[in-house]
Amino acid sequence: MSNQCQTSSEPDVCCSPLMQEPLSADHTIGLARMFKALSDPVRLRLLSLVASHQGGEACVCDISGSFDLSQPTISHHLKVLRQAGLLDCERRGTWVYYWVIPTALQQLSSVLSAADPTTGDVALVTS
Repeated sequence: MSNQCQTSSEPDVCCSPLMQEPLSADHTIGLARMFKALSDPVRLRLLSLVASHQGGEACVCDISGSFDLSQPTISHHLKVLRQAGLLDCERRGTWVYYWVIPTALQQLSSVLSAADPTTGDVALVTS
């Protein structure tokens, strides 16, 4: 594969930018923490299970049956997702209930869709 960009009809333009401006240092720290947490297949699946659970929240007891892992291991992975800012939780009796933080998913989505993370506007570049 060539390291050169494809040429366009304009001689001075190599590649269209994917974003309107680079991410700030502070913003990248938070995003990196979220992406790192999601780099584990178990945590990625846990996030999807919590997000798709009826009522928008799930208890460890509700989702641990979907894995061949112990309840403490599931709880550890949920803790990593919470520390990354992807989930929040609340203790109710002996169980802890988790739900997805919508703004965290919006931040990830805006970066992955090449949108401006501060406004959500998609960077449309025309040639």
